[in-house]
Amino acid sequence: MQMTDRGLLALVRHEGIVPGPYRDVKQVWTFGIGHTAAAGAPDPATMPRGMPADLDARIREAFRVFRDDLARYEAAVLHAVKVPLEPHEFDALVSFHYNTGGIAKAALTRHLNAGDRAAAAAAFMGWLKPAAIRPRREAERDLFATGRYPAGTIPVWSVDRNGQVDFSRPIRRLTEDEALALLRPAGMPIPRPSVPAVPTEPSIGWFARLSAFFSTLIRKA
Repeated sequence: MQMTDRGLLALVRHEGIVPGPYRDVKQVWTFGIGHTAAAGAPDPATMPRGMPADLDARIREAFRVFRDDLARYEAAVLHAVKVPLEPHEFDALVSFHYNTGGIAKAALTRHLNAGDRAAAAAAFMGWLKPAAIRPRREAERDLFATGRYPAGTIPVWSVDRNGQVDFSRPIRRLTEDEALALLRPAGMPIPRPSVPAVPTEPSIGWFARLSAFFSTLIRKA
């Protein structure tokens, strides 16, 4: 089972895109769409710092790395969940796991495997650290429960040579069609290699929203 196109777009939209290495809130070097060295190559700590000379090429690389990473998260969800899933439920669970790394230990997984989908949906809201992650978790819960997908453009953020991201204003916004073209090059299905169902480190795509929130407070001060 793989994520749907709409699920992929929702996940990338939640994460945002940073076309250079940056330090997340835990000071872990990260690249692109929430990629860290824990997910495999490339190691963001060894990548050229700052904004690339060819932004388009680096965005394409971010999507290529994301496609490679995604197979691991999909496999981990399928390994943890023992009941059949609807496509929108699977999309929501992979988005949750990509952000938290917690699918194997989450209460929502236990509820789901016990056949209680209502309790599983409610348990999404047990993962609310930091508080700024709430909108994403609500969107994942609603997607799981109702099949309602979020919509909108996908932000691309700038980053300096010290790994600091400027979340005050995106340098570009990708349309859904542009993102899908990058997710499925030349209109072909995404090649997903067979990989062990081993969860990777949590992603920190919520960092974009948290930093933007604090930036707004600073500007208003």
